[in-house]
Amino acid sequence: MSASAARLEQVVDNARYPLRDPSGTGWREVVSRVRQDLRTVGCSVLPDFVRPALREVLQRECEEIAPRAYYDVETVNAYNTDADPSLPDGHPARMTIERGNAFVARDCIPAEFIIHRLYTSPLFKHFVASCFALARVHELADPLSGLCLNVIAPGRAHPWHFDTNEFTVSMVTQEPQAGGVFEYCPNIRSARAENFDDVRAVLAGRGEHLIRRLALRPGYLQLFTGRYSLHRVTPVDGTARHSAIFAYSQRPGVIGTVARTRQLFGRVSAAHLAAEGRAVRVDELMD
Repeated sequence: MSASAARLEQVVDNARYPLRDPSGTGWREVVSRVRQDLRTVGCSVLPDFVRPALREVLQRECEEIAPRAYYDVETVNAYNTDADPSLPDGHPARMTIERGNAFVARDCIPAEFIIHRLYTSPLFKHFVASCFALARVHELADPLSGLCLNVIAPGRAHPWHFDTNEFTVSMVTQEPQAGGVFEYCPNIRSARAENFDDVRAVLAGRGEHLIRRLALRPGYLQLFTGRYSLHRVTPVDGTARHSAIFAYSQRPGVIGTVARTRQLFGRVSAAHLAAEGRAVRVDELMD
């Protein structure tokens, strides 16, 4: 067994999730189940992906770095785009809400932490790629957003939004005492159709029939089509909600925009400035 596989097996229950045996029946069954979930409901959750015995370690590590999160309260829309007064009244991009969550950047997360070990593991990346029916995925070249910890403080929420990436991989590391429920609208839009009417209905509180809710526990792995599924985390109460976000791309060298990076982390690097204006789009959606 390679050193990388041994380190991963310390974190993941290989009997339940046999990541080191991609040619085996167990591996194929897990991947097949995830793909089916993604096709039908846009999301798949793998319970106890991190060994339950390590749940307290996972929580403690992320709690240690949570104070390093960049906090900012902004008025945003679901697309995280700038205000556009040329859009008609009632357009969902003109419906705004206050966002007050925060992010710990990758350069603040020690390499020995569980979430960092998962993010950089070749076996984990191969598993993620297979779940999304991709040949491979790449860690973001972005020094801040490739791996980050999302922190939602009591009284705050992560309002309705779409992700920039086509797919999202995340893991709750600390539950709040109350609230903090993940809600989403499976594949409410596609790469070719914005479906503004349904998005507007959800934002206006008239789209209950389009919303699903998930119970996400620490150590559960979530794989999600966040580019096309409107989603949010409801207001948190009691204690903060922490979740790790593992950001991958189908192509190498991906770096976030200067504006978006500064919005999330309050700073940018030389890499962001050098990459500005060279983004490659995967669709023709407004964001």
